[in-house]
Amino acid sequence: MSATAPATWVLLRGLMRDSRHWGAFPHTFEQRFPGARIERIDFPGNGTRHREASPLGVDAMADQVRRELARRGCPPPYGVLAMSLGAMAVTAWAARHPGDIRACVLVNTSLRPFSPPHWRLRPAVWPALLQMLLKPPTAREIERRILQLTSRSAPEAVLDDWCAWRLSHPVSSANALRQLAAAARYRAPRQAPAVPLLIVNGAGDALVDPRCSTRLAAAWDCPIAVHPSAGHDLPLDDGDWLADTVRDWLAAG
Repeated sequence: MSATAPATWVLLRGLMRDSRHWGAFPHTFEQRFPGARIERIDFPGNGTRHREASPLGVDAMADQVRRELARRGCPPPYGVLAMSLGAMAVTAWAARHPGDIRACVLVNTSLRPFSPPHWRLRPAVWPALLQMLLKPPTAREIERRILQLTSRSAPEAVLDDWCAWRLSHPVSSANALRQLAAAARYRAPRQAPAVPLLIVNGAGDALVDPRCSTRLAAAWDCPIAVHPSAGHDLPLDDGDWLADTVRDWLAAG
């Protein structure tokens, strides 16, 4: 299914991250789509909404995004670029309301029933995640560990901002567990949603096995673009490549 460039793009982050973690990427993306409206939205429990309870289901996260866009006066259809848990939410959204979405880009996501649990979250990272949830070290130690897990090339300079955001808008352990539970329970449709889809992943992802994306693209018979070295946080590792990839996909029709 082909896509045309949407007038509004929605950016959705993943597990326990918020709209500030896009960093410079929204500006980079806007350069490829001059005049497009860029909307970054936080899920309840994260960022500006960190005092709210995170939904226990991915469908409810999608509903929250639709309500927030309506509150902001942004009518559909949208382009949506979403990472990880955010990509699960837009998959649920597209399956139930395909008319809302003109273009959908899923970045480094993992979905049941297409991938086993040990691909969806690599076993090597489980101990670190449990430690951060149950016996958290300092904010800087947490963010340094997240950087190590999610990026292959980003400088430690980003840690100053990440630490400040963690301290000003902390994600509670309860909300982190609720988001993990929502991601683990979500089951995507066997057939692709009836919207134009592009799957993107980084071959250097240390958090989610890259085979999750390749298997999903094969099951849904949709295009996939693979960065040869980027990690889970692909917009951080190579935002220019990601923005160019989306632009070129849309230009190809």
